[in-house]
Amino acid sequence: MKPSEARFYMTIKNLNYPHMKFMRYIAAVSALVLMFSCKKNKDVPANPITPTVTTQADLEKDTALSYSRDIYLWYDQIPSTFNARSYADPSAIMTAIRQYSKEPNFTAPVDRFSFAEKKVDWDNVSSGVQQDFGMSVFFNAGTDLRVKYVERSSPAGVAGIQRGWQITKINGNTNIDTTASSINNLIVPAVFQSNSTSFTFKKPDGTTKDITLNAGTYQTHPVFFDSVYTVNTSKVGYMVFQSFLGDTTEIYNEFSRVFTKFAANNVTNVIIDLRYNGGGYVSVAEKLVNYLVPSTANGQTLEAQTYNNKYSQYNVTATVKKIGSLNAPNVFFIGSSSTASASELVINAMKPYATVKIVGPNNTYGKPVGFFPIPVGSWYIFPVSFRTVNKNGDGSYFNGFTPDKAVKDGVAFNWGDPNESCLKSILTYVGTGVFGRIAGTADQPANIQGNLELDHGFKGTVSRPIK
Repeated sequence: MKPSEARFYMTIKNLNYPHMKFMRYIAAVSALVLMFSCKKNKDVPANPITPTVTTQADLEKDTALSYSRDIYLWYDQIPSTFNARSYADPSAIMTAIRQYSKEPNFTAPVDRFSFAEKKVDWDNVSSGVQQDFGMSVFFNAGTDLRVKYVERSSPAGVAGIQRGWQITKINGNTNIDTTASSINNLIVPAVFQSNSTSFTFKKPDGTTKDITLNAGTYQTHPVFFDSVYTVNTSKVGYMVFQSFLGDTTEIYNEFSRVFTKFAANNVTNVIIDLRYNGGGYVSVAEKLVNYLVPSTANGQTLEAQTYNNKYSQYNVTATVKKIGSLNAPNVFFIGSSSTASASELVINAMKPYATVKIVGPNNTYGKPVGFFPIPVGSWYIFPVSFRTVNKNGDGSYFNGFTPDKAVKDGVAFNWGDPNESCLKSILTYVGTGVFGRIAGTADQPANIQGNLELDHGFKGTVSRPIK
């Protein structure tokens, strides 16, 4: 998958045709900028004035701002005095324009999302290729650091490391806690930035294991886990889905496998675990919704995307195209503050069509808007360019979705363990009609000081043009 094919909202496969026109528009403008910047004047005066040197970096900054003044959802709030060249690069410009995103009923700017990234880096992110240990971590308590998840094809996955293992030593250092010194000087560099780190893990059975990880390149596999549970006489289907980015052929094959299994088992309650899913391609989100909705929703509105008033002719509505035979009336989502963008699009799109309930430690991230990659020199810029709403016109969830039941993230348990707090809460609800006293908000790992700094996942919604 090439980054030029990506449209940054919530799916990757069916970006929708308006973005193709945007890409042609962008290519044409870029060509004009290049033509005029390279044109030479043959009439050189006898005493020429030394011209002001315009660097490639300056051109990239100017172009990033020009596109933002045109395509940004809140373009008319960017002041005329905004000086792009006063910023370090397009990434800093995208961060700076966020302050000009005032929405009705919100006192503070709502844009926390616009960004820029080097093209070479986006190539890897968008296609699901990563180069690191393939492991993320999370504090279960002040001195209890756990493996949050592992990519199965990564160095950590190949080494057999599993979610829930406790990390007791990092490069021989046992001073692992939520202090800024420990997080910034030990944990973050060792887990996310190092080429080689030695760890001591404590497994759930109490045994320990020393493992040295070396960073490597691997392909992600976003469907982490799936299973079917029996609660009284009800069948419950559970799927952990980590990202809407990656190899879409593999993702769609996995969707087909999982939901075929759910239908064959007569599942009437579905749990989609999106607790660490920061989003990705709009097309993948729409595909997931098409598996989840009942057949009676076929042909109705799935989600609608709207642009600023310059480009309202590109507003588009996606319709439901039901896939498979699963017709589950109850859909549960496990979410957290890491549940963003495409994940929230799925939740929002499902609300008109099923009984939807959310379980998790806190509100979801709050990103009802999207963007697509715009090439600027060696960068792609992603100014927020459109918003989405569901069939009922609901979509201003900048504060995120509040869980129906606030439940601790059971990071000490592996995926699918029925004793894990969030999963157990939902299974209890299916069996009794109430979530039960599983865990409240008092001891949420997501609220532990330090976990925010350890949340290194991608958050965004991307769309790409149809080939």
